[in-house]
Amino acid sequence: MNDASASQAARTAHNSTALRVLARLGFAVNGLVHLLIGALAIGIATGGGDTDADQSGAFKQLASTPGGVFLLWAVVIGMFALGLWLVISAFLMQPEDSKRKWAKLGAEVAKGITYFALGSTALKFALGGSSSSSDSTSSVSADLMANPVGVGVLVVAGLVVVGVGGYFVFKGVTQKFTEDVSVPGGTMRKAVLGLGTAGYIAKGIAIGVAGILVVAAAFTHDPEKSSGLDAALTSLTALPYGMVVLLVIAVGLIAYGVYCFVRARFARL
Repeated sequence: MNDASASQAARTAHNSTALRVLARLGFAVNGLVHLLIGALAIGIATGGGDTDADQSGAFKQLASTPGGVFLLWAVVIGMFALGLWLVISAFLMQPEDSKRKWAKLGAEVAKGITYFALGSTALKFALGGSSSSSDSTSSVSADLMANPVGVGVLVVAGLVVVGVGGYFVFKGVTQKFTEDVSVPGGTMRKAVLGLGTAGYIAKGIAIGVAGILVVAAAFTHDPEKSSGLDAALTSLTALPYGMVVLLVIAVGLIAYGVYCFVRARFARL
């Protein structure tokens, strides 16, 4: 297949109604996952939760719910479809600025890979297996800490995660997320802006804290500190008024989940 035919095939897939519908499903199931993560975070804040407040914890909750396996399969399909749509979109876009093109392409491909990874994790649970994001992150961190180069890689990775968290906060504060959706008018507009602002800021803070913990783990050679989102949220409880802070972040993650449902309806695809 030559470049022209490959490009045409990608464009045909990108413009297909089926892929667009499934990509919207991806936004919706991502919303469901964040609703569950927010609820699990509330459990941590109130002392009543024993499940990790991260994607694996959310999938575990679904797996233990009657009929939850059907939702897990919806998550699998939606996540893979959204990942595919993002990757195809990245290679089809043509910004005038070549530097901006490559930066945007890299960001979109990275997001696509993230959704593929989430879909793969959900698939394990849908097939009756299990997985722990916290354990996996700690294990990878421990392997990297075994040599000086690995420690450097871990520091860079942590700083990248902090940067991603910062971008989420920036996107929420500036309401740049409105570029991703066709914002409706009236009362609905206020709701979308409020949900998006609160959601992006809360998720950005959670991601940023996770990145800081990765850097801290690298410098202290303690892989247990680098345990992903759950460790980041749990660490907030050690702060003054940490329970309140965690509750606010949890509510923000729930707001982000609701925003994802809105995005499923109004996303610019």
